[in-house]
Amino acid sequence: MSQADRLFIQNCNDILRRGSSDSDGTVRARWSDGAPATTVRLFGVVNRYDLSEEFPILTLRRVPLRKAVDELLWIWQRKSNNVGDLHSHIWDAWADETGSIGKAYGYQLGVKSKYPEGEFDQVDRLLFDLAHNPNSRRMITNLYVHQDLHAMRLYPCAYGVTVTVTAGRLNLLLNQRSQDMLVANGWNTVQYAILAHMLARVSGFEMGEFVHVIADAHIYDRHVPLVKELISREPRPAPRLSVVEGVRDFYAFRPEHFSLEGYKPYPFEREIPVAV
Repeated sequence: MSQADRLFIQNCNDILRRGSSDSDGTVRARWSDGAPATTVRLFGVVNRYDLSEEFPILTLRRVPLRKAVDELLWIWQRKSNNVGDLHSHIWDAWADETGSIGKAYGYQLGVKSKYPEGEFDQVDRLLFDLAHNPNSRRMITNLYVHQDLHAMRLYPCAYGVTVTVTAGRLNLLLNQRSQDMLVANGWNTVQYAILAHMLARVSGFEMGEFVHVIADAHIYDRHVPLVKELISREPRPAPRLSVVEGVRDFYAFRPEHFSLEGYKPYPFEREIPVAV
């Protein structure tokens, strides 16, 4: 059984059984017909994945690996905030007339700051510390910059990464303020597991754990029947992640450098309504 499937089923059951509804309050999100997009929500979900054991991708439905990696690289490698640099249209609803999402996501990772060792942006500082001070407990990136929130088209959901190295293993913790379980859970899990693999590869460490902390894990009202269909399925074995050999430069990775062996997800040909 895929570990990602097991945790997804457990999370969704917990939300449906123990979660609270926000249908009595004013919600920001709306469906395309203008109706309020209410949720069943649960506070404080923490999932642990041992990346040395398996790659955490859902088999209950297909997660498009290359599209997920492309968005990750758009943020972490290209440090872009313009949807014109992305090969999918998942951010189009939040872009302005120029294609910008404002001072959000990739923009923040590209902002440089001064350190005793020189000037770095957040990604390059993380890479520097992995190379020169891997025992540091300060390897942190943060996208939730309060003074820039007014200039963001969407406040960051997955906003904070902490990296540690223990016993030669690279571990990554992701803080996420809010997560749409149906649309984003499998997607974000794949992305930050890939990021951990990239960081471990370029710094020469073995794979450790990926810990995903979700402050508000929720299922939208119109997603409940779809989620119930997914979690009624019997999980299949996890595939094996293959990463092309020879890449040691963080900025040289491309989506095609990552592939899955033995990935046999269930088909899920359902139209998923998206709240904005």
